[in-house]
Amino acid sequence: MEQKRVAFHTLGCRVNQYETEAMKHLFEARGYQIVGETDPADVYVVNTCTVTGLADRKSRQYIRRMKKANQDAVIAATGCYVQTEPETLRQIEELDILLGTNHKYEIVDVVEERLARRAGRTGGAASGEPEEKVVRIDARQYLNEFVEAGKVTAPDGKTRANVKIEEGCDRYCTYCQIPTARGPVRSRKRENILRECRDLIEAGFKELILTGINTALYEDLPGLLSDLDHMDGDFRVRLASLEPTVVDAPFVARLIESERLCHHLHLSLQSGSDTVLKRMGRRYGRKEYLEIVKVLRDIDPLFNITTDIIVGFPGETEEEFRETLSLAEEVAFGKIHVFKYSRRPGTKAAVMPDQVPEPVKKERSTRLQALGDRLMADYHRLHLGTEQRVLIEEQENGLWTGYTNDYTKAFVRSDEDLHDRFVTGSVVDADESGIIVIR
Repeated sequence: MEQKRVAFHTLGCRVNQYETEAMKHLFEARGYQIVGETDPADVYVVNTCTVTGLADRKSRQYIRRMKKANQDAVIAATGCYVQTEPETLRQIEELDILLGTNHKYEIVDVVEERLARRAGRTGGAASGEPEEKVVRIDARQYLNEFVEAGKVTAPDGKTRANVKIEEGCDRYCTYCQIPTARGPVRSRKRENILRECRDLIEAGFKELILTGINTALYEDLPGLLSDLDHMDGDFRVRLASLEPTVVDAPFVARLIESERLCHHLHLSLQSGSDTVLKRMGRRYGRKEYLEIVKVLRDIDPLFNITTDIIVGFPGETEEEFRETLSLAEEVAFGKIHVFKYSRRPGTKAAVMPDQVPEPVKKERSTRLQALGDRLMADYHRLHLGTEQRVLIEEQENGLWTGYTNDYTKAFVRSDEDLHDRFVTGSVVDADESGIIVIR
């Protein structure tokens, strides 16, 4: 029997990336071959995101494009867009399967049933009956348990691996649908996290990225980091995005006591204006954010702080936007991810007055991105003359590339095979693209 093929298209965050890897394992265990997202396949899976309208549109486009490529393929969608907008997706004729947050790991069984019906083994389309969409979506109040994916021990590459430790969010920022899409907070059992981490380390991974929908809401993050500190192996630990709606300066001070924790935090800001933050429903202001920054930079002046910022939130004035620019300068971010505000149905912000025109959002986005690029180059230059330990991932234009402990991209020249190795050297040059390290 010819081996069946499955392709994946993943949008969004590290959690989605992790969950796609889990689904790949499930398909491989049933004998499927994983192929590229646009390669010929029997099954196409889109793991959707709904943070922006662009993510929604990309999901719909992929579904339609792959059905055109193979009319006989089974098209399945899962992820946040499925959970929040099932009725919209039901209208897409090309889509066969919709699986919500609690059901994505049932995907192989559901796909197999659909393929069997198409082959005429159990009736269905082959017998002239119309094929109904398979829809398994639970309401938010039933999203109350952490659903294990099984062992996820072989992500793409062999250097860094995501480890999901938490699911859900209960913060309800006024612009965000994620609490609806992912449900309330659930922490993964610590023994399962540690077992997965041990398996990854034994498989040769050197960096574990602890991730979740709101990672800081894991029930005991400092305790988990302490357990990882005592685990055998030459590896480091990185935290995915943290929310200042959850963490404060004393909490962060406890976290960075960890010996393995990388000196890099992605600390979501969203705006540098107290009045905009209040409209966003964020639970901090400039003062509280800067207190966290001070704790980190007192520990290490090169501690890398990266962030997300939304421009053009409803009612944002030029003065409020300038407050964001000034805070970005004061923090000296290592990288800024800039997002134009995207109106999300069902959120409080979607019906707020004074929606900012698209040209204004675009202009502010351009200005903030230019500032972010300059700050990143300035941050890279602070590394000149320092010693840095780099985890090598790949070769690029004849140089080995990887990332330092503080998540700065580094370029190393060597005739040796440095794949998946830690190397240490001096920083001799730096620009906006990264740093040059000489061993």
